[in-house]
Amino acid sequence: MARTIMGAVVSLDGYLAKLNGEIGPLFEWYDNGDVEWRFSEKQEESARTTKASKEFMESVYTDIGAVVIGRRLFDETNGWGGVPAAGDRVFVVTHSVPRNWEFAATAPFTFVTDGVESAIEQAKEFTGDGQVDVAAGQVGGQALRLGLIDQVVMNVVPVVFGAGRPFFAAMGPGQDILFSNPTKVAQGDRVTHLLYDVRRN
Repeated sequence: MARTIMGAVVSLDGYLAKLNGEIGPLFEWYDNGDVEWRFSEKQEESARTTKASKEFMESVYTDIGAVVIGRRLFDETNGWGGVPAAGDRVFVVTHSVPRNWEFAATAPFTFVTDGVESAIEQAKEFTGDGQVDVAAGQVGGQALRLGLIDQVVMNVVPVVFGAGRPFFAAMGPGQDILFSNPTKVAQGDRVTHLLYDVRRN
């Protein structure tokens, strides 16, 4: 059965980006090392990190088959030019399918208009025994609240934004979700990698 993992790079105070969408120094660690690697051979650009960051990312993201993201991330990256940043297919949760996207005819993207649960179900069906990577934020928060996430990865960068787009979005008061102690921890250059299992009642 496919494993669902929710993750992202996050500030110390829990934000994926500033309110205006700027990411500040959140991804400096992704290009400040001397070890080169890629999530897949399809990626044109490679990361250059410390050995510790590379080993953590490769050990956690072992077999990404599909990625689930929201419309905001799709729009901000233009769907990574039609090439998934990881995995073989991207499922985009959206209220409306984008028109006139220049990569629509060839890109392995599926636009899902009936919610997060449906997108994750389709992603699991697509990837089989592979891994489904769910973007943190609104989509990830909804999936976590619905009990659809198995593990959470936080790549914590030592910066405080004070306000911004929360890692654990779409959560309401009284919706406590317990995690295990970190099952994997690694220290890179200006980033701390943490892997948690989501505890089931």
